[in-house]
Amino acid sequence: MQIKPASRIERLPPYVLGRLKQMIYDRRKAGVDVIDLNMGNPTDAPPDAVVEKIRSAVLDPRNSRYSVSAGIYNLRRDMAQKYKRRWNVDLDPDTEVIATIGSKEGFSHMCLALLGPGDIAVVADPAFQIHTYAVILAGASVISVPLGNDDAFLERIEHVLYNLTPKPKVVILNYPHNPTAMTVEPRFFTKVVELAARHEVGILHDFAYGETCFDNYKAPSFMQTPGSKEYGVEFTTLSKPYNMAGWRIGFCVGHPQMVKALSTIKGYYDYGIFQAVQIAAIIAMREGDKHVEQQAVIYQARRDVMVRGLRKLGWEVDSPRGTMFVWAKVKPEHLEPFNGSTNDFCLAMVEQAEVAMTPGAAFGQGGEGCVRLALVENEHRIRQALRQLDRVLNKPAPAVV
Repeated sequence: MQIKPASRIERLPPYVLGRLKQMIYDRRKAGVDVIDLNMGNPTDAPPDAVVEKIRSAVLDPRNSRYSVSAGIYNLRRDMAQKYKRRWNVDLDPDTEVIATIGSKEGFSHMCLALLGPGDIAVVADPAFQIHTYAVILAGASVISVPLGNDDAFLERIEHVLYNLTPKPKVVILNYPHNPTAMTVEPRFFTKVVELAARHEVGILHDFAYGETCFDNYKAPSFMQTPGSKEYGVEFTTLSKPYNMAGWRIGFCVGHPQMVKALSTIKGYYDYGIFQAVQIAAIIAMREGDKHVEQQAVIYQARRDVMVRGLRKLGWEVDSPRGTMFVWAKVKPEHLEPFNGSTNDFCLAMVEQAEVAMTPGAAFGQGGEGCVRLALVENEHRIRQALRQLDRVLNKPAPAVV
């Protein structure tokens, strides 16, 4: 007997990243040393104090019991204190902060809490996949607009809000941006709040890379904008700044009603994060500021190596001010053998160059022609990856006899 999946599953496109991941696994299983620049999966260690804290917390049997889905109070309080310390934002730990099983889970369940059939979300193109597909999985629809970080981008969104019926319910933003590493200045969010007020539309801002910044750039929080808590929420994570990706701990802060709706959904779906992880996360936020700064310096050095090498390949690339990614436009001649498809190009590079990158097309039509490279390997490995790409892509043509 065959069981037909729900229609929401059938609305999802083929997952090229799944094919890429399987190919990397198969090649490594065969003994090939694939340099994996595909996923933003930190390879550096978390802060020592955090590791020591979880060791002791695991030994306490009380922490092996069910926790609370919203996160223990001290965890939410310390996140509120961090927002005050870093962005001068006042948050009520009881009504404006909720812990999530990473920002991805929080964002997905927020979409489930806010959206359903007939609802519409405005999303930039290209976009991190979950920003599009969490909306689809909630049963709602997506309207894509070309990505930007300026007035023209907001005008494109406003055009949709004025002309589409029914009017979209939420606008999804993400700065520093994944995959393109695009950044904004504080005035951008001032205009976002004004737009939200004019159209009574909610704002969901993914701030996962808000602390991974370079060249003295400090990414603004949407929450530091006057009036932001009246219209939206922001998602953060400990995954990237503290190298705690596998620990799965993040936060949603802001609009009390939206936070409460997320809390209601989570109350049905989960019993909260392992309490030992929550306790260790408190130490990360209390004592980890220096670690966050040092990790950003490491990523900045890797970025510089990556950008120089990609430019030598003839690819177009800006030096990003944030995230742990470099977004590069592949030289057209390098894509020609693959009919311009970055999907096919990236799959081929795993086989031929033993280097894994993420195809820009995986993030939407606006990403075609580009690739995303994660700064997760050390500088030596990045240089090696660049040499391997150069060997394959710029090999001399065979001599004509």
